Amino acid sequence: MNALTTLFRLLGAATSIYMLLCVARILLSWFPSYSMGRPAEIVELATEPYLSLWRRIPLLSAGGVDFSPIAALAALSGLSRLFSVASYGALTIGVALALVVEVVWAPVSFLLGFFTLLVVARIVAYAARWNSLHPLWRAIDAMINPVLFRIKRLIYKDRIVNYMQGLATGALALLGTRVLLGLAFGVVITLLKKI
Repeated sequence: MNALTTLFRLLGAATSIYMLLCVARILLSWFPSYSMGRPAEIVELATEPYLSLWRRIPLLSAGGVDFSPIAALAALSGLSRLFSVASYGALTIGVALALVVEVVWAPVSFLLGFFTLLVVARIVAYAARWNSLHPLWRAIDAMINPVLFRIKRLIYKDRIVNYMQGLATGALALLGTRVLLGLAFGVVITLLKKI
């Protein structure tokens, strides 16, 4: 084992450990009023600069929900994989680019799937005539309505459509986008790995 292989393995291990610290920080943020003491402060100090970089991206926030940790963890995961591949001597320009594309696709894929599931859940609730004023449905509406508004504006321009039609259109658009982008990213990744 040469020095470069050792370096890449150490960088991969360090990246994985930092990713675990970020996961711990994200979990700790769910309990802001509960003080975990000095260890939690150290974790926060170590991870906040990195996580705050991702929080500044407006696309990663919808309806008061912060999706930036998903992108932050995807980037760390990709970096860890990059170091792992490099440690085995299999890193080429094409493989590195394919890993970058995978890192970009992972959070996009998750968000498209997540919003599709929320819209489908809302369709079921609306069709079943469940209480639309329940806090759960209001929270879901707060997340999906900005996305649905953009989809409806893109497809219907200035025409007014009823709520169920907007939900169905949104679900189909999100699902179709997820499938088509999945195919496109898959082709690009396959082609890049052959370079």
